[in-house]
Amino acid sequence: MTRRHEGRRVVVTGAGSGIGQGIVARMLAEGAHVVGADISEPGLKATVAAAGEHADRLHTVTVDVADPESVRTACGAAVDHLGGLDVLVNAAGIMRTAHTHDMPFESWNQVIGINLTGTFLMMQATLPALLRTEHPVIVNFSSTAAFGSHPYMAAYAASKGGVNAMTHAVALEYSKQGLRAVNIVPGGITSGITSNLETPENADWSLFARLTGWLDGGALGSPADVAGVVAMVASEDGRYITGSEIRVDGGALM
Repeated sequence: MTRRHEGRRVVVTGAGSGIGQGIVARMLAEGAHVVGADISEPGLKATVAAAGEHADRLHTVTVDVADPESVRTACGAAVDHLGGLDVLVNAAGIMRTAHTHDMPFESWNQVIGINLTGTFLMMQATLPALLRTEHPVIVNFSSTAAFGSHPYMAAYAASKGGVNAMTHAVALEYSKQGLRAVNIVPGGITSGITSNLETPENADWSLFARLTGWLDGGALGSPADVAGVVAMVASEDGRYITGSEIRVDGGALM
C-alpha cells in the first residue's frame, strides 16, 4: 500500500467503530501516527486490537465531542502525544429518527451537539496546532441526507447541512495559511449508524429517496470505501481540493 502519510500526525474522532475505525486502520497502513478519539473506551480498545502490527503508532483518548472541556483536554493530550498535528478527521456522529412533530428537544440537541457543535469544537481546539504545520488538512463528515431529502431525519439533515456550510467558511478563512478543509459525503455505508437505525412508528417508506448506490447491486458500501477517499484527500494527492464535498455513495444521488 502507498504510504502517503508516512510520519504524518493524525487525529480521528469516532475512532471506536464503523467509518472512524476504518479511517484509523487506513491512515496507520499509510504510515501515519494516529490518535483515535471516541466516547467509547471498549470501542477504542477494539480499534487498538484491530491495528495489529501498526498498534505502536496508535494512541487513544476518550472524548465527548459535544463537551468543550472534554474536547480541550483530549485535543491537548493528542497534540502533546503526537508533537503536533497535520490532519484532523471529524468522523464522530449520531443519528436519531423521529416524526419531526414528535422529536424530543433533547434528541435534537444531542444530534446537533455531536454532529455540528462537536465538529466545530474539534476544529477550534486543533486549529492552532494545524496552522503550525505544513499542508494541514481538516476532513469533516457530511451526509447524503444534507442533499437528498429523507424523512424523519430533520435534526440529522440540519446538522450535516451545517457541517457543509461551516467547512466552506473554514476552508476560505484559513486558505492563505495553507489549510485545506473538505467534506466527505457518505451514502449508505455499513456502520453503527446504519446497523442500529430505527425508524419511527408508522414510517412511510415511500417517502425515502434511494438510500444505497447503484454499484454492487445496490449493496451498502464499507468503511474501507470511505477510508480510502479520506486518505487520498488528506494527502498531497488531494492538494487542490478544498472547500468542497466528495460523495462516497455508490451513485445514490446521481
